[in-house]
Amino acid sequence: MGLERAASSRNTPPPARTVRALRLGSAALVLAVALPTCLAAGTGPGAIVALLLALAQAALLWWVAARPGAVLAASAPLGAAMWLLLPALSVTGAFIGAQIALCALSALRPARLSRWGLLGLLALAPLAYAGAGTVALVTHVLAVTLAWTAGQWRRAHQDRLAAETRRAVAEERARIAREVHDVVAHTVSVMVIQASAAQDVFATHPEQARNALRAIDSAGRSALGELRVLLRAEAGDGGAVDGGGGADGGGDGRRPPRGLGDLAELAENARAAGLGVEVSEEGASLTPPTAVDLAAYRIVQEALTNTMRHSGASRVRVAVRRDQDAVRIEVSDNGRAGSGSWRSGGSGRGLAGMRERAALLGGTLEAGPGPEGGFEVRAVLPIRYAS
Repeated sequence: MGLERAASSRNTPPPARTVRALRLGSAALVLAVALPTCLAAGTGPGAIVALLLALAQAALLWWVAARPGAVLAASAPLGAAMWLLLPALSVTGAFIGAQIALCALSALRPARLSRWGLLGLLALAPLAYAGAGTVALVTHVLAVTLAWTAGQWRRAHQDRLAAETRRAVAEERARIAREVHDVVAHTVSVMVIQASAAQDVFATHPEQARNALRAIDSAGRSALGELRVLLRAEAGDGGAVDGGGGADGGGDGRRPPRGLGDLAELAENARAAGLGVEVSEEGASLTPPTAVDLAAYRIVQEALTNTMRHSGASRVRVAVRRDQDAVRIEVSDNGRAGSGSWRSGGSGRGLAGMRERAALLGGTLEAGPGPEGGFEVRAVLPIRYAS
């Protein structure tokens, strides 16, 4: 949610703190440039009026963040009047307020608008030449150009930040979509199979039907708990409350993210749906980073889900090996090797989602027919432990 707000803020005004600093800093700069020359000129009418014009420029900069174009349009005539009244003040010094407004205009408004301000101030270059020659002309042109360029640099920097934020939002949405897909697809597959089994034996074997309904209830509660974890994490809450008091239960109702420690529960759900599941683990004492742990769990979950939905398999073997370098996963079944769009590379999200999870961690995932028939999924997820 915070990312979405950041992504939508490209055209919003700068933060209040930045605006305050801009107001105070720019006003102080205008006065620091004009005051010494005005005071050195004595108490003549020209010096006094020039000082008042400098104060007016400093006051105008109060609105420089909100209305940079208007401030520029008003500051330029004031600067010209200051220079005419007090030629000892260079054109560059007299137009310092206008240059600050040009910089803000360049940073906060499209270039097609700020270019007009740039051209307007550059058009005053003959004044600089008439007053103090070539050096003053070059100084004025450089000062105005640098002010506009600094604003363009600031705008480009903000554009890059906005693009990075939009990319982060898209990646976060894709991650949430993968999580929701994995949770819902697996749970619904189990529930559909169990509901079908309960309907078949409802009249003849009521106890089996009850067991199937209990499995449906457990799977549904588990999925609800996972979705609450996911949604609360997205909202910045970092936890989930299990309103059903079921599979997620425990203590204050919060649960850590899924991981390889939940493989037994995952296998039990698949067995309840009629699939024979054999799980073997090596290096279970090693705990991988949370991201690797969750990705490994989701890959196994997705492989089991698609086996149940598409392969017609009766048996599946899950092998997980953990060491200091990687988590290695193999899921193989005895089903039909080419069945299902997820296996044949069609429109299903299963294989694509698993490959993307592995790739995000710098790992690999391969899938295809097994050497003895059926289908295999093999993944390697690298681990980079801190020393």
